[in-house]
Amino acid sequence: MVLVVEMLNLIIAVLAVLILVSGLYYTYKLGRSQEVAQSKYDTEINEKVQDHIFIRNPVFITYAVGLFLVIAYIIYLTISM
Repeated sequence: MVLVVEMLNLIIAVLAVLILVSGLYYTYKLGRSQEVAQSKYDTEINEKVQDHIFIRNPVFITYAVGLFLVIAYIIYLTISM
């Protein structure tokens, strides 16, 4: 019974990481396509933001924090068992 619960936890953790990674990839891809499409209509972007497009983007920060929390939870489950 304990083995089944551990296996279920592992499967859920792997699915959560896959969802985070696929969401990050989709967001990156969508952002790039919109950047190209709207580049002729946008105003000039600050150089600091242009140099650090990932660090200054709240969507990527959210994904990074979420991924960190999932990995920390996985590590916690592994240590506590």
